[in-house]
Amino acid sequence: MADVEVLEADVTALAVDAIANAANTQLRHGGGVAAAIARAGGEAVERESRERAPIGLGEAVETTAGDMPSRWVIHAATMELGGPTSAGVIRRATAGTLARADELGARSLALVAFGTGVGGFPVDEAARIEVEEVRRHLAAGSGLERVVFCVRGAQARAAFERALAA
Repeated sequence: MADVEVLEADVTALAVDAIANAANTQLRHGGGVAAAIARAGGEAVERESRERAPIGLGEAVETTAGDMPSRWVIHAATMELGGPTSAGVIRRATAGTLARADELGARSLALVAFGTGVGGFPVDEAARIEVEEVRRHLAAGSGLERVVFCVRGAQARAAFERALAA
């Protein structure tokens, strides 16, 4: 079984095979985690995102990670540009990200708290949904050896730790 952990850290600095991005369907990196990824990854991430857009809600596509230590960014559409998100979209985005990581041959993946920033989704519910999807995916058989829930802030860290302990 894969090692699953919660880290309060900057996802752009993690040395994992793939990092997740809570994206919009247009793959525009205007704010939050997406903007941080675009800044850290450089022009390659922005260019490849433009080439891959648009994607549907809950879908996940990869780009290179540019200047970041990871190999790939898996962009999962958790909302329309500027719009809210939902539990169903977060569930599909998490499942899509995990499937994409396996298709790429990733051994390690950092997930973020999907939909909890600009999307305004409650962090406790996002944590519960994402942990459920990770458990389901790993139980079905996966090449992932390490999954990190990479969050910012004590509230998010506590929410994901509670979800993992449940």
